Amino acid sequence: MHQFRVETIFPFHIGGIDVSFTNSAMWMVFVATAISLLTIAGMGKGSLVPGRWQSVAEMSYEFVANMLRDNVGDAGKRFFPFVFTLFMFVLFCNMGGMLPYSFTVTSQIIITFALAIFIFIGVTIIGFAVHGLHFLHFFVPKGVPAALLPLLVVIEVISYFTRPVSLSVRLFANMMAGHTMLKVFAGFVIAMGWLGGFLPLAFMVAFSGLEILVAFLQAYVFAILTCIYLNDALHMH
Repeated sequence: MHQFRVETIFPFHIGGIDVSFTNSAMWMVFVATAISLLTIAGMGKGSLVPGRWQSVAEMSYEFVANMLRDNVGDAGKRFFPFVFTLFMFVLFCNMGGMLPYSFTVTSQIIITFALAIFIFIGVTIIGFAVHGLHFLHFFVPKGVPAALLPLLVVIEVISYFTRPVSLSVRLFANMMAGHTMLKVFAGFVIAMGWLGGFLPLAFMVAFSGLEILVAFLQAYVFAILTCIYLNDALHMH
């Protein structure tokens, strides 16, 4: 499991708090740099007939814009920069983890939970900012008999507060499980040698393709659930 170990590159402490630069931080810097190069450098010329990098940047923009438009509506346009940044960051972290000798940032629960709790708090603040105390009606289903309200309100509140847990664990578990499975079969290839290693090697090739698909799907799920939470905060339905 050494591929998931966070290792210190440049040790640094502030007031007894460890704020060292780690391999996790290094890969997040790489991801931020790669996204910046794609979006800024790719759109630098702004050609009428786009080149390869500009086409990728434009498709990424349009993909997230359509996702936000379909799930939040026109009211969600102002949140596009955040959702776009979130989707690209998770996607590049997932895909970067597929490179040999890389580090999968999203396989760390502290990273995915930090993203999820930030989204949860932000969406809650937006809900109260738009609706005031009326936002509390979100936890009271309409048309429910009064006798069932105490039970259903508790269920709705618990369901709401489990959002950051489910959002973070889903991404973390999928990335960690997939990479662990690849490592296990890689061990089989080495242990079984030239004669018996072809079968686990073939499985590794196929599973690598599936893992790339999962890396994209998990970024998509993370972003679309954020859009759904924004829709709940803005429209309460």
